Amino acid sequence: MKRPSDRATRPLRLMQVLEPSGGGSGRHFLDLCRGMKQRGHIVHAAYSPLRAEERFVGELLSIGLDGVHSVDMKRAPGPSDLGAWRRLRGLMREHGPFDAVHGHSSKAGALTRIRLPGPHVPRIYTPHAFRTMDPGLGPAGYFVYGLIERCLARFLTDQLICVSADEYAHARALGMPRRKLSIIVNGVEEPAHGLRRRIRAELALPDNALVFGFVGRLSTQKAPERLIDAFTVAARTLPHAYLLMVGSGELERQVRARIAKSPAADRIRLTMHYTGRQAMDAIDVLAMPSRYEAMSYVMLEAAAAGKPLVLTEVGGASTVLEDGRNGILVANVDDPAQFARAMIKASDPKRLARYETEAARKQGDYGLPRMIAETEAVYRQWAK
Repeated sequence: MKRPSDRATRPLRLMQVLEPSGGGSGRHFLDLCRGMKQRGHIVHAAYSPLRAEERFVGELLSIGLDGVHSVDMKRAPGPSDLGAWRRLRGLMREHGPFDAVHGHSSKAGALTRIRLPGPHVPRIYTPHAFRTMDPGLGPAGYFVYGLIERCLARFLTDQLICVSADEYAHARALGMPRRKLSIIVNGVEEPAHGLRRRIRAELALPDNALVFGFVGRLSTQKAPERLIDAFTVAARTLPHAYLLMVGSGELERQVRARIAKSPAADRIRLTMHYTGRQAMDAIDVLAMPSRYEAMSYVMLEAAAAGKPLVLTEVGGASTVLEDGRNGILVANVDDPAQFARAMIKASDPKRLARYETEAARKQGDYGLPRMIAETEAVYRQWAK
């Protein structure tokens, strides 16, 4: 019989599962796998190669986990889900027993929680933004996805980790039991330093330019077309302003075409050659017009780097942004005029200086070790 202290100190056997590899969920997954391994736990990771970014796979393999497994998981529901579920179940049986299985984002979260009768292995789920947080989903989609998430949470989930107070409130609005919910705000590494001059030179960005930055997947959720249109409007008033966009994704072709058509195209840069953490050193203001979020890593990286923020009113924004103090909160609408006005307002030298002072004061609040420790505590809570 194990003594009580064994439960609090023994290495845990953990399975981490993710379908999308890009953006904040991929960053969270890598940080969590590395952090748990560094704390002495036995960690296996399963990811889908179908949307995997090369950089993500390389970093995952470099961590030195006890097992890295490729499982074909498609984003959209379909017949292939049965094969993915069987593959995951086989991995759990082959490499287990595990003390906890942690699914990240909706597809991996569903596949890891659906299980047959037998010995219970705790299932942990982090949505990284519920699908129902998308304002463009529509009533029918909201009902269907909400019903699925509510049923999975009530009957097949041991603990659901929300990454912001906004996501927690959304989970409660969907009818998820309070006792199954936790809030663990994402954490980020220390900001990069000394890269500003090099990155600006590589991208032909003038040293004295005011650079607005966007970092994220080029997807409907992140709304890059909103930002291009808003910057096109703001650029008429701000001759010294540039826009740096870092990312790739399913909308890349459309985004490049939109940039090419913009009268301000010569002041817009699109690249995928830097991480968000690196890009923060080269920008002056983070400008993210997302349609929905739970707790964006990019917001946290910018806040940790002491950057002023111009954000749409989405989940997690209030965690890092005090409207009028370290940036500007903008209504979540497609009209580019409102976001453009906020960019122009943020560029006023005196106002920008105030935002920078307040942003610098808050930049120590978003550390990665806290996130790792709080997540480990959830695992230990459920470990037998």
